[in-house]
Amino acid sequence: SRREIEEWIVAGRISVNGEPADVGQKVGPGDRVRINGKLMPIRFAPRIPRVVLYHKPEGEIVSRDDPEGRPTVFDRLPNLRKGRWIAVGRLD
Repeated sequence: SRREIEEWIVAGRISVNGEPADVGQKVGPGDRVRINGKLMPIRFAPRIPRVVLYHKPEGEIVSRDDPEGRPTVFDRLPNLRKGRWIAVGRLD
């Protein structure tokens, strides 16, 4: 858990590039992280945003929750395993 890792950092069990780690310290692709002296493999995947141009038909609204039950643009977008769709700009 995150709390347990924070305890390990405070106890000096985790190092980054040969120096004791700090709670909240950022780690990048070139950094070497060790736990109890053992080098940990760390992989960073490139984060590529998904962008969709959507022509909103008349009658759809831009809302995630509509008490009136009207169709929303989010009903027709593909499901995401991680993250969520965000409306940017006017869709009318």
